[in-house]
Amino acid sequence: MLDLPPVIIAVLRVFEPVFSERVWEWAKVLLVGAILAPGQRTVTAALRVMGLSDERQYQNYHRVLNRAVWSSRALSERLLRQLVTAFVPAEQPLVLGLDDHIERRRGEQIAAKGIYRDAVRSSKSFFVKTSGLRWVSMMVLTKIPWVERVWALPFLTVLAPSERYHQERGRQHKKLTDWARQMIRQVRRWLPNRALVVVVDSSYAVLELLATCIGLRHPVTVVTRLRLDAALYDPPPVRKPGTRGAPRKKGIRQPNLTQRSSDSTTQWTTWSVRWYANTLRTVALATGTAVWYHSGMPIAPLRWVLIRDPLGKFATQALLCTDLTATPTQIVEWFVLRWQLEVTFEEARTHLGIETQRQWSDLAILRTTPALLALFSLVTLLAHHLLHGRPLPVRQAAWYDKPLPTFVDTLALVRHQLWPVSISYLSSATPDMLFIPKTLFQRLSDTLAFAA
Repeated sequence: MLDLPPVIIAVLRVFEPVFSERVWEWAKVLLVGAILAPGQRTVTAALRVMGLSDERQYQNYHRVLNRAVWSSRALSERLLRQLVTAFVPAEQPLVLGLDDHIERRRGEQIAAKGIYRDAVRSSKSFFVKTSGLRWVSMMVLTKIPWVERVWALPFLTVLAPSERYHQERGRQHKKLTDWARQMIRQVRRWLPNRALVVVVDSSYAVLELLATCIGLRHPVTVVTRLRLDAALYDPPPVRKPGTRGAPRKKGIRQPNLTQRSSDSTTQWTTWSVRWYANTLRTVALATGTAVWYHSGMPIAPLRWVLIRDPLGKFATQALLCTDLTATPTQIVEWFVLRWQLEVTFEEARTHLGIETQRQWSDLAILRTTPALLALFSLVTLLAHHLLHGRPLPVRQAAWYDKPLPTFVDTLALVRHQLWPVSISYLSSATPDMLFIPKTLFQRLSDTLAFAA
């Protein structure tokens, strides 16, 4: 049995009821091993770092992922509730980011893989394709007190198989927006009375998704980009008693946003808003309300916001928000938070071994990548409880002045607490001892704590 620190036990105890007693002991070994292991995050790498290279029943740890009965969705709900309790005040709306991510994987046995555009390696003028798995991840966007900036904390990740995968199995293909709609409805069921704001990119700016979020019993606010040529209308006029025919869905057509951006009568207001990289930026904003309508589609009432740079460094852009009472500055600042999702994907790839796992079975694939992404949130949560309001130590060097801690400092803090666990695990009553200078030990432990 692992002898974990009491603070860490208190955090992990929430997840214990999801597993059987025997599987939970194996799962804890894999969890601690995944946090401590540098490089690849395979089952065998986790066992090696835990001192279990000679474990004859190693298949039991593989079966935690490919055979054991437990629910990833139940773990996601428990993780979300812990994140909300720790980081999001009750009086504030819960801001969620949702985006898709390509995990580069090859192999004939990986059935759900497809060929996609590699967003990391591609640019506007250069298109790169890659083979891999496409995941849709939802993250809590909240300020971490001891980091003094907003982080994106993953808690729910689902696999979106390729269209070929569904065609070969005679199933109806689910688009990204279908997965997004299902995930948003799931979170709404978990938190029925909480104000929710979901920030997405232009891939999810579709009327069906917006209408679903607006039509929920407790609506979910969606913030995303809006096409400059979108067909916007006034709300339908009040229907007079005795009028025949179906009720009108829209009123008079409004000028599109391209026309508004060049119209001299458009009222622009200059604001200083929270921008990317946690900076302040002065922008000119114009806003209004409209009904977005397309023939054969549901309608979506929205507030649109035009963003213009007084310095002319970026082209005029448009955002939409399904909450008509939201202010234009709040809409812009909500949308800017979306970039933190890309930061989290990169941190997880660099420090948590995303794309290095080597599972082949369908069930293990469905579980491993969501678990590694959720590990980012779990490490942050563990560090939050370990610090107890104290500042997080920042690793400094003469050639690198780092004013604020990053995720690698957070991971190092948690690793310093877990290294004694891996050393004491399965240790004999009279272990062999090797004495080394204290400075050398500190240097070794520091190197291991910060290893990628």
